Amino acid sequence: VQLQASGGGLVQAGDSLRLSCTASGLTFRDYGMGWFRQAPGKEREFVAAVKYSGRITNYADSVKGRFTISRDNAQSTVYLQMNSLRPEDTAVYYCAARLYGDARPPYRYDYWGQGTLVTVSS
Repeated sequence: VQLQASGGGLVQAGDSLRLSCTASGLTFRDYGMGWFRQAPGKEREFVAAVKYSGRITNYADSVKGRFTISRDNAQSTVYLQMNSLRPEDTAVYYCAARLYGDARPPYRYDYWGQGTLVTVSS
């Protein structure tokens, strides 16, 4: 199983970015997908998740209203649209897959991508 995340970069506060994560080696439609982030010196934290159908999502309070998670099961890809970025959003962003559901705790996920760095300057 491989999860390949991409789309990170250096942006200014208020800008937007879209992260992508493409999965291979698994039946994508059977997996809930999540995005997490980890800032330097901090623990990995939940950002957003989407159930396998794509119709049910949930978000961390810190990103609600600014970030949108979506998925394309035909392309085995999950996206994270990030708008109104803030310096505190700076982190390495990881995608993860969980069989038959979504969840907030990182330990409940089965597979992880390698991470993509998002840096937001003030």
